[in-house]
Amino acid sequence: MMLAVVAIAALACHRGAPAGDGDAFVLPGPVAASGQGLANALFQTVGAHLQGGHTVELLDNGHVFDSLVEAIGKARKSVHIDMYIWETGIANDRVSAALIERARAGVACRIVYDAFGSSKFATTVQPALEQAGCQLRPFRPATEKTPLARNHRKLAIIDGTVAFTGGFGIRDEWLGDGVTGEHWRDENVRFTGPAVLDAQQAFAENWQETGGALLPADAFPEADASAAPAGTVRVALVASTASPVITRAERLTQLVIVAAKHRLWIANAYFVPSAAILDLVKGQAKAGVDVRLLVPGLKSDSKLSLAAQHALYPGLLAVGIRVWEYEPSMMHSKTMIADDQLSVIGSINFDPLSLNKLEEAALVVEDRATVDQLAKTFEQDCTHAKERQAGQP
Repeated sequence: MMLAVVAIAALACHRGAPAGDGDAFVLPGPVAASGQGLANALFQTVGAHLQGGHTVELLDNGHVFDSLVEAIGKARKSVHIDMYIWETGIANDRVSAALIERARAGVACRIVYDAFGSSKFATTVQPALEQAGCQLRPFRPATEKTPLARNHRKLAIIDGTVAFTGGFGIRDEWLGDGVTGEHWRDENVRFTGPAVLDAQQAFAENWQETGGALLPADAFPEADASAAPAGTVRVALVASTASPVITRAERLTQLVIVAAKHRLWIANAYFVPSAAILDLVKGQAKAGVDVRLLVPGLKSDSKLSLAAQHALYPGLLAVGIRVWEYEPSMMHSKTMIADDQLSVIGSINFDPLSLNKLEEAALVVEDRATVDQLAKTFEQDCTHAKERQAGQP
């Protein structure tokens, strides 16, 4: 994506940031990778509560559209979507049809689309949705003074009770299996439970900034104290915005790295990390943590990002970090695994814009079953990837 290209152009400034920028912050350790220690660190570092009572369902690649369209079809009060990329095609046809049907049935459908990432949305997708009664607002027109501070979140919240996030956009590259054709490899998640209201609040922030009115009270339904919890998984939704000191995206990334004691597996579309994150990742490898990276190969949509990524390999391989380049298609996932219970699925890339300039969202999950599933998927993806070797050009 063009935004990733611009991010690489900002890399020099990112690496040489003065005190007060992202590179000046290094999370003090140690950090637990589970339990009360993790909850304590997460709240202090990014202000997010790790709460129980959730269900979590991982959605690989195009499966996110099956689940999202089904959830929209069941909406009774509201559908709220925060999206960076939204273009015409089969994916749009499916989502738009579901939204149009619900809007005509009286469900409040509110959409925030990024004016840069979805530059043609207003003339191609918006008319049909607007005619059906959906409310649509562009996030920060590209003519504004902060052209790099985009809304990169991918959030969908239905009735304040079900939410989705991950790396997907509403475009046909996200259909399919992530292996064949031009179908991108991505990871997404559907969740229910208390953190859905945090996702709703993140949407509300963006909705207000675009000029939208306050959401009605029923967008934030109170939990029924007499009802059984939706599930047993503990999660936290971390919504990051640009900060003059340090973003939540950078803080969260550092926290998960530091928390790892024996395993740190990272899949990321644009691996051009801050100096602080790079040092932490290397430090964990030197300490004996099994550090593995899954990154794009030649199918990367940003050749500048790929070149910057390659420049890091000698230093990574020298300290024992294993690196795989995904070959069949663009590897667009943004996931992290730390040890046996901690994982992150969301929109945060390891690049200067994502860590410092963009609105982002990520779900932090404390759950062994989710980690096991992500680890299995990571290993499966590596069968479609080529492992880099020391001295390889």
